[in-house]
Amino acid sequence: MTNTAAPKTPNLGADQLRKQIVDLWNASMSWLQAHWLQILIAVGAGVAIYLALHALKVLGRRLCTRDPSGKGWPTIFGRAIGKTGNFFIAMVAAKLVGGYANPPEQVLTTINFLFTIATVFQAAVWAREIILGAIEHRTSLDSDHGQTLANAMGLIQVFVTFAVFAIALIVVLQNLGVNVSGLIAGLGVGGIAIALAAQGIFADLFAALTIIFDRPFRRGDAITFDKSSGTVEQVGMKSVRIRGTNGEERIISNKNLLDKEIINNTQREFRRVIFTLGLVQTTPVEVMEKLPAMLKEVVEEHGAKFVRAGFTAYGAQSYDFELQFDSVSAVYQDMYDARHTVGLGIVRRLNDEGIALAYPTQTGLSAEEAGLIQPAPPPKAPPGDKIDKPVSSGDRSTADQ
Repeated sequence: MTNTAAPKTPNLGADQLRKQIVDLWNASMSWLQAHWLQILIAVGAGVAIYLALHALKVLGRRLCTRDPSGKGWPTIFGRAIGKTGNFFIAMVAAKLVGGYANPPEQVLTTINFLFTIATVFQAAVWAREIILGAIEHRTSLDSDHGQTLANAMGLIQVFVTFAVFAIALIVVLQNLGVNVSGLIAGLGVGGIAIALAAQGIFADLFAALTIIFDRPFRRGDAITFDKSSGTVEQVGMKSVRIRGTNGEERIISNKNLLDKEIINNTQREFRRVIFTLGLVQTTPVEVMEKLPAMLKEVVEEHGAKFVRAGFTAYGAQSYDFELQFDSVSAVYQDMYDARHTVGLGIVRRLNDEGIALAYPTQTGLSAEEAGLIQPAPPPKAPPGDKIDKPVSSGDRSTADQ
């Protein structure tokens, strides 16, 4: 019995590709022979466009040299233009002149395909340069946080590069007819896994960027957060270092700090002082009516800004008045001095007017005086004892007789 070998299955993919290449070549040759003059004109126009776009690229590089800081917007856009690829310029020229000479469908499809790829990735390059340049520009405007952002730039460059080129790759594949739903889902799951694994680090990093760009405070500002106060000394990628009012160094993570209410005392326009005065309850009503105007005079005499004063409450042993005034500046020492001088001035004025401030008094009573116990009765004599009665003068005289 003779064994016959099974016939080989032809490689349809390779044959189809070979056929397409041959068809493209034949169509191109036929097109060149039939439209050689239009092709020459289109090539000349394409070369002119290419040279013009290349000149713009050179001009963009020169913009970088005109910016002395090296981080201004002319430098940012100049650097982005300078990153324009020659392949992209060539494809733009081919796209613009491609339809002039009536090329065959295969040639026109090839030009559109290459133009799409070049445009998408070139846009990714431009976006990356502009985003990173904008961050550097922000760094140059804020010298206090510049070192922090410089330390984070390496990680930021990785994130930005990965993001823009991942988007570019998805767009290219989608234009090629590839189903990118699985790729997008995979990237999403991978991103979520990475974010969950390093959520603490990322949270503090993004909080540091928020502090840099939003600038709720700067280095050297006096701030109050939660129940703590101090002066900001350094903003890092992970934490903020604050010098406390007692000289201690307080370290708090960026995220935890931004989760709290922050009072920037350096940005205050003034500081408000509130005094509560308790007058004795024997103070005449006429005197109490004149008290707000009197307090206003005292405040303005000492250079502070009067806000309001008036009766506020009935105390247990006093009639309570409240005085509010503002210091002339937000400096804490100025407020401290104003509070001292105005306070002494109020005491001096009250003494001159004979107005007394209430103070707690206490009266001591014995238990018998308070009626809590009865007084002890006089002692009784034992039975059989004779108690001598006092002898009157008349009796004494009779006895002497």
